Amino acid sequence: MGERAINPPDPDLKSMKVGDIRPTELRRLQEQAYAKDLERLRARLPEFVQVPCPACGTDSSQPVFEKYGFSFRLCGGCRTIYMCPRPTPEVMASYYGNSDNYRFWAEHIFPASEANRREKIHRPMLRHIVAACERHGVSRGLLVEVGPGFGTFVSLAQESGSFGRVLAIERTPEMARACRDRGVQVIERAVEDVRPEEIGDADVLVSFEVIEHLFDPANYLRSAARLLRPGGMLVLTCPNGEGFDTALLGAHSGQVDSEHVNLFNPESLAGLLERSGFEVLEKETPGRLDAELVRDAALAGHLDLSENPFLRKVLIDEWERLGGAFQKFLADHGLSGHLRILARKR
Repeated sequence: MGERAINPPDPDLKSMKVGDIRPTELRRLQEQAYAKDLERLRARLPEFVQVPCPACGTDSSQPVFEKYGFSFRLCGGCRTIYMCPRPTPEVMASYYGNSDNYRFWAEHIFPASEANRREKIHRPMLRHIVAACERHGVSRGLLVEVGPGFGTFVSLAQESGSFGRVLAIERTPEMARACRDRGVQVIERAVEDVRPEEIGDADVLVSFEVIEHLFDPANYLRSAARLLRPGGMLVLTCPNGEGFDTALLGAHSGQVDSEHVNLFNPESLAGLLERSGFEVLEKETPGRLDAELVRDAALAGHLDLSENPFLRKVLIDEWERLGGAFQKFLADHGLSGHLRILARKR
């Protein structure tokens, strides 16, 4: 594929903590909101449908997790973990359109964690994307973000002047309004329904933590390709289904939930991109929270490390000395739970 791995731009892997982006004092209320969403989604289980692997399209899979009453399978071909049966696009649209959890995030968690997210996630991401444009000869005319949520990244990109023009595509009314309130131009529709002539050819299209939620990620990528000029760059981030946290915690991992219906790994997502009209340029796992999340699970009694003295030493006994270095090892070797891929439209 010709891609290369790039080390994460933030060398201080201990500079961000879980509480920086998910304030502890709000967690209980957020979990209550999510429980209401789960109840509504489980009521529609009879409408769920069988699907092949969303990455490679094969039907060769085996059960791997059950969580919240939902079934997850492991593809025998590309090792993607995916929910099957899964909610139809109509059920998904109803779920997100009436979500108490998303409303709580928009009204409470995003505002409370805005400064940390901006400086510890989005500003380094913007620097990384600008540098990648230079590395790969991509123009910095129009940047489009699909699914910008609260609008932190897209507003930062606009304020920075790093791109000639910035645009958001956001189908959720509350989130679209949040972006407009920041002065960002928004198209309030699904990306699949946006025509290229409405925006002009995009030089860079970014999509953070979106593809794992989609019924048909291949169609999403084809739609993204339509909006990019030839040679334009796509930047995707999503959970890594083969990351350290999921490998250790299984169904107890926060990556496994009712909304993450696709848990790709670096190779399976790269393969899907290649089949969708892209050339993969870079793939990496720049996560910073895996070790802390697994440590927290062990301290809470959800993971027994008594028979794994190595991990107990790293994650518990000598955490302050070894935790950061271990997280960097995971990130540098494709083993963290967060995946980022850059691809060029052919």
